[in-house]
Amino acid sequence: MADPCTERALKLLTRRPHFRRELEQKLGAKGFEPEAVEATVARMVELRYLDEESAVRSFVEQKLRRGPVGRRRLEADLGRRGADQEVARAVLDEILAEDDREAALEAGRRYTRGRRRDKASVARHLERKGFSPRAIFSALDALNSDLRGDDPAVER
Repeated sequence: MADPCTERALKLLTRRPHFRRELEQKLGAKGFEPEAVEATVARMVELRYLDEESAVRSFVEQKLRRGPVGRRRLEADLGRRGADQEVARAVLDEILAEDDREAALEAGRRYTRGRRRDKASVARHLERKGFSPRAIFSALDALNSDLRGDDPAVER
């Protein structure tokens, strides 16, 4: 039978992939000594139960299955979760298109589907989704005929 720290790590890793820092924080929060956490995490890496690249890939693919998301948002979410920045950038470079204008347009279409929205609200939505300013302006131009002007009186 494994030590309690290893058992806890295995239990966490069977639920979903974790980032190294994320696993270290969770084990530390459970009261395990730093030395035990370090040894357990090293063992999980050695056994390939803990793989930063596959965790990043899994996280990004899960987010993209829900709908278009911009690179900036994904980078921020990965950073908050504790992903290694270099690994995150490499995976994002591989998965995401260099030009995020099509994804921003799709996100804008989803947001405006069935409703007339003003440009400002669509721009804020796309910014929250993490799209580049260039992609946001491009999407607004493409959606122009579906958007209300800035003057609410025009719609009436």
